[in-house]
Amino acid sequence: MSDDVLVEESDGVAVLTINRPKARNAINGAVARGIAEALDSLESRPDISAYVLTGAGGTFSAGMDLKGFLTGDLPVVEGRGFGGLTEAPPAKPLVAAVEGYALAGGFELALACDVIVASAEAKFGLPEPRRGLVAGAGGIMRLPRRIPYHVAMEIALTGDHYPAARLYELGLVNRITEPGAALEGALELARKIAANAPLALAATKKVVIESQDWPLEEMFERQGAIINPVFTSKDAMEGAAAFAEKRAPRWSGE
Repeated sequence: MSDDVLVEESDGVAVLTINRPKARNAINGAVARGIAEALDSLESRPDISAYVLTGAGGTFSAGMDLKGFLTGDLPVVEGRGFGGLTEAPPAKPLVAAVEGYALAGGFELALACDVIVASAEAKFGLPEPRRGLVAGAGGIMRLPRRIPYHVAMEIALTGDHYPAARLYELGLVNRITEPGAALEGALELARKIAANAPLALAATKKVVIESQDWPLEEMFERQGAIINPVFTSKDAMEGAAAFAEKRAPRWSGE
């Protein structure tokens, strides 16, 4: 694994840290490949149930490495997209821990996460038009699905920076922490998620994401195809047994 992406594991949670603090964690090819490789290795592991994505040195990510862009170092992984993540987020829940700036591609990485925990001092924005670019890594598609249309348009068209408190008001940011405590807050939430059954988590995430575009007359049929295997899993039996025996469940991911 590249030093540009650090991976730590504890309590069923893997923390992926973008480790280019001197470049404000700008995303280059090495970071994109590092994130993709980490997710590829972790997705099949039953002992990891959730992820946290963060940045080193007090900044989440300032976006694409423009210097690398000029030299042809594109931060895109085939099949996964920008940052090794935005076109194919993992099946397991992913929490963003945002300190400092989450701008351009950095904001798009956060939008590819399922939950966002941000420092009170964090700022978000899509400044691509100011550089003659477009937020093509999901930002201008995901944002209007998460917040009101006209606010999404303002963020996308002005390129301005917006404080975490404003995005919390809009429901985009889940929790606000004291400065420097975003990772701690994200880990607290990720551990709470990871305490649940892995198959149930993956199925729940899949239904929440995919059902937004399902026809009304097909919703329950499509949901059934995803969730029915969960009800016949070993973990479903374990969950019921643990409840009856008044003990903590021991999940196997089967």
